[in-house]
Amino acid sequence: MPRLILFVPLVLFLILGALLWKGLSLDPRELPSALLNKPFPDFNLTALRNPDQPVTKNDFAGKTVLVNVWATWCPSCRDEHAQLLAIAKEGMPIIGLNYKDERDKAITWLTQLGDPYQFNIFDQIGMLGLDLGVYGAPETYIVDAQGIVRHRHVGVVTPEVWTDMKAMIAKGWADAVQ
Repeated sequence: MPRLILFVPLVLFLILGALLWKGLSLDPRELPSALLNKPFPDFNLTALRNPDQPVTKNDFAGKTVLVNVWATWCPSCRDEHAQLLAIAKEGMPIIGLNYKDERDKAITWLTQLGDPYQFNIFDQIGMLGLDLGVYGAPETYIVDAQGIVRHRHVGVVTPEVWTDMKAMIAKGWADAVQ
């Protein structure tokens, strides 16, 4: 019995070591989304630039769009902004989700930096973000013409990320598993 007790710490150490080793191989940017291959959540918010204009998911139904979660308090959102402007120039519709932000600051940001969005949903308290499972900004979703979330990218949309997203859109959704 006493010899068996000596092996318990060794076995626990080996199990803990194996778990830590497995954790090192995981990509921290890969966050699961409960909405993949499910409908974009219903919402009824207002447009960023016009607080009297209601906005719902019907406003982008019928076409594949990117939904980009952004905020003025997010330094990474500034980093990706030029890429979003380039994507918009290519003709890809981008819907902005201004997340937990101040309306005046967000409008000033878009006026100064340019506006790549067809329109912006103003989500001041973050309820739509919560329904989407947003961890923080920036996050970008591909939503197909039927309103189904096909891909989620957490982090800055770089030219390389956009190339991958375009390939997913062109091929269909078989590879959109993130």
